[in-house]
Amino acid sequence: MGKAIEEIEQELGVLFRRGRALSHELAESVHPGLEPGHYAFLVRLEETGPSRPSELAAFFHIGKATAGRQLTCLETLGLVTRRPDPEDGRAHLLELTPEGVARVVAARARRREMFHDRLSTWPEGDLSALAQLLARFNTEFS
Repeated sequence: MGKAIEEIEQELGVLFRRGRALSHELAESVHPGLEPGHYAFLVRLEETGPSRPSELAAFFHIGKATAGRQLTCLETLGLVTRRPDPEDGRAHLLELTPEGVARVVAARARRREMFHDRLSTWPEGDLSALAQLLARFNTEFS
């Protein structure tokens, strides 16, 4: 069992390095020079809709100041906009601009296409088994 766990650890290292590289590519495809962390904010806003900066900071386990700097950058690029929070006049909500939505949707489509291209020759049973094992793995590490 020890040898298998070492092999898993090694393969996960490769997977994580490739994942970081893919995150850089996706971020760059949204806007030149965009950091992967910025891309993650865009994806989160696309998934959840308007959110308070504090909610985003909590989701990503980062400080409010760090989140604020990243969100200001996204605003400057025209990918995110602020509006008053109707539930609390002191707060504001962030949401994707139409341009932000279009760029995130396009980047995600490219990512899905890449996965499809690379995995389309795998037997359906292997794909299902991998999906189940990854889900189990993610549950164990959450």
